[in-house]
Amino acid sequence: MSVDSTTEATKVATDGRDGDVVLSARDITVSFSDKLILDKLSLDIRRGEILGFVGASGAGKSVLLRTILGLTQKQSGTIKLFGVDVATATERDRLRIDMRLGVLFQHGALFSALTVLENVQVPMREYLDLPRKLMDELALLKIELVGLPPDAAHKFPSELSGGMIKRAALARALALDPDIVFLDEPTSGLDPISAAEFDALVVKLRDTMDLTVYMVTHDLDTLFTACDRVAVLGNKKVLVEGTIEDMLKSEEPWVKSYFRGKRARQLDLAARA
Repeated sequence: MSVDSTTEATKVATDGRDGDVVLSARDITVSFSDKLILDKLSLDIRRGEILGFVGASGAGKSVLLRTILGLTQKQSGTIKLFGVDVATATERDRLRIDMRLGVLFQHGALFSALTVLENVQVPMREYLDLPRKLMDELALLKIELVGLPPDAAHKFPSELSGGMIKRAALARALALDPDIVFLDEPTSGLDPISAAEFDALVVKLRDTMDLTVYMVTHDLDTLFTACDRVAVLGNKKVLVEGTIEDMLKSEEPWVKSYFRGKRARQLDLAARA
């Protein structure tokens, strides 16, 4: 599908220059039947940052992610992407916004009947009208970009290791050269070495592709080494947000236990400066 240019007003609105906030969620409320999951939650994501979103299991981290992506319905609140309220956006504007988003779902969520090359091409087939040869070249470029060997392109997900699945899913998320990439537990299930390599890859891609990264994670190493800012979900809202240094100073009980507890790794903060 080809996408034509929209009005000048739309171009300005979707440029995302409103204080460098590219994603703004305000007073988001989500419930399932009579169970309240998110209660008037608000959160901003700034251009070019890697935001780590953390919270207790079942707190609603993935629910918020799916709500932002329009996969889960909210009861109230406003979500703006690149300055546009997605609830009131025209179909054309929504299409333009969707093309600027990349998503790596938990566990990769690759299509098992498709090769890696074909998986990476799925967004291209959905949104673009390109010759097969060009799609092959672009998909191979993304596969190389995430550090997979060329022969991985013709393998099926069942033939890949856990780390390779995550990289293939990341290649698919990057297929349309998005402005924001959403990562849902990207290092879950990976061994420490593979997880550290994946974190380094995300930082490198952010720097080289000028990405903004929204990362749902529970991995302390990822939060310490890859994230510029952290937001903590608790009591159905964002309890605390700030840098790792802010997390280490917080007296909020859950934050204190998580970042300064027995399993927390203390970094030389001076070395990160």
